[in-house]
Amino acid sequence: MKPRVIHPEGWAPALGYANGMLMPDGTLHIGGQIGWNADKVFVARDFVGQMEQVLENIAAIVRAAGGEVDDIGRLTWFVKDKAEYLAHQRAIGEAYRRVFGRHFPAMSLLVVKDLVEDEALVEIEATAFIAR
Repeated sequence: MKPRVIHPEGWAPALGYANGMLMPDGTLHIGGQIGWNADKVFVARDFVGQMEQVLENIAAIVRAAGGEVDDIGRLTWFVKDKAEYLAHQRAIGEAYRRVFGRHFPAMSLLVVKDLVEDEALVEIEATAFIAR
């Protein structure tokens, strides 16, 4: 068996990358998601709004692969502004729980100089396991 590309229905095409790759063993690798919607439009301009959209994107990819958010085992966050992240901890937690509930996988957070899309404030990649 070969890996299967995962692309939620109705999303704009991924050009030069895959949003998700489901491996034959059930491991789902989710490429870095940014705060744009299915049409590749940034609706939110603030960190918390973009972060919530990123998590919604990740959840959509997991569901498109046949899983749920509690199948996610790892999140790696890339943020452009450490001070902004730290200043909004309560709002970040509230937005996180709206999407993922009380599921808290292993996480890392890295502060980066920039992201490819100029409007992006945060990018998150994930790994999940979709039991068959």
